[in-house]
Amino acid sequence: MTNDTQKLSSLFAVPKRFFRRELLPFLGDLRLAIALLLAIAVFSISGTVIEQGQSPAFYQSNYPESPALFGFLTWKVIQVVGLDHVYRTWWFLALLVLFGSSLTACTFTHQFPALTAARRWKFYKTPRQFEKLALSAQVDEANLNQLEELLQKRRYLVFREGNTLYARKGLMGKIGPILVHASMLIILAGSILGAMTGFMAQEIIPSGETFRVQNIIDAGPFSMSQVPKDWAVHVNRFWIDYQPDGTIDQFYSDLSVIDSEGQERDRQTIHVNKPLRYRGVTMYQTDWGVAAVQVQLNNSPIFQLPMALLNTGGGARLWGTWIPTKPDLSEGVSLLAKDLQGTLLLYDMEGKLMTSLRPGMETPVNGVTLKIKKVIGSTGLQIKADPGIPVVYLGFGLLMLGVMMSYVSHSQVWALEENGELYVGGKTNRAQVTFEREVIEILDNLEEKPRTDGVAIASGSLAGQN
Repeated sequence: MTNDTQKLSSLFAVPKRFFRRELLPFLGDLRLAIALLLAIAVFSISGTVIEQGQSPAFYQSNYPESPALFGFLTWKVIQVVGLDHVYRTWWFLALLVLFGSSLTACTFTHQFPALTAARRWKFYKTPRQFEKLALSAQVDEANLNQLEELLQKRRYLVFREGNTLYARKGLMGKIGPILVHASMLIILAGSILGAMTGFMAQEIIPSGETFRVQNIIDAGPFSMSQVPKDWAVHVNRFWIDYQPDGTIDQFYSDLSVIDSEGQERDRQTIHVNKPLRYRGVTMYQTDWGVAAVQVQLNNSPIFQLPMALLNTGGGARLWGTWIPTKPDLSEGVSLLAKDLQGTLLLYDMEGKLMTSLRPGMETPVNGVTLKIKKVIGSTGLQIKADPGIPVVYLGFGLLMLGVMMSYVSHSQVWALEENGELYVGGKTNRAQVTFEREVIEILDNLEEKPRTDGVAIASGSLAGQN
């Protein structure tokens, strides 16, 4: 049994040594972390520049094979590599995981040992040890108790052992880098959570209609739990405010959240940069269109015809429909609209312009009176759910706190009282000049002033002389 235990221990010793001696130092290498961070930044920029979640036809139209953008970027490259959904590709998530592993390794191999070393205190017991410090001085017949009091007034934590003293402050500066690494790990975790469980959808809904989220264009593998199933949204009204020159000032949607029993649970009017948020789902006002037109022929009942967006070859947006003027559909007119307030154009079956009119106006057409009752607009909504956003916000908050903490200087002071002489020395990891001034002020406040030949300043530092 003893031999089996030894064999088992030796079996696990090999991967353990490999992890500690090979893998952990490799992951904790600063060069690897910088390379991964640059790669993540480059692909994140590409995901911002290249439209995400569009149809294949969109990429074929905007990124043709000839001429290729930058000589290589075509719609085939975009779709094969996954640049049309960068943040959900396996290789981008793998980069995030690898970068998180590098941060974790760096934290355990560098930051935690540095904090542990900073928390230890040790005493210098011989004058020769002070010579190694960049900042040191020798004081005649000074009082160690008085030095301790002066250090405590400057918020140093002081440790005493016989005739030796050690003091430190600014341990927060050693905790700051650890908090920075932890916050970055939280940000990465939030990004991965959002990529795996979030979704994005687009809907074009006419005024007066109720809809459920269905047109999902981008979603993580575990996003179905975020898609609303027990509530819908009713578009009470959509309208556009125009400027005096006819350009659009702002467009609005009055939305109501309806539960499964038809009861209104929330109602908000949204516009660009003011979305509706409900149960973790956010609805943004992003687009608009002309959905339908209500017409009347003579004294017939009012009927509604859908309007479709026409292909104008990249020109101005136009919506059109065909209005039959005879029951057998043998004759009719075409109606074109460019917005919700402008002039409507009527064309005959040969494509000739007949007349123009506005909602509420009527005109004779093919022996009947055609009256335009109302033009119905449609609202374009972008619907998103990203459970990782609160986690990312938390990470960025901790990141700012960690960065501020990292600027705190970690200062250390040693002192030794021997044969009527007081040896004082110290060091800090940043703000060297400020620390030197502080130590000089402390020495000046001692009851016994240091000898003029006992304190020397060299290269911007105090250096003890024997």
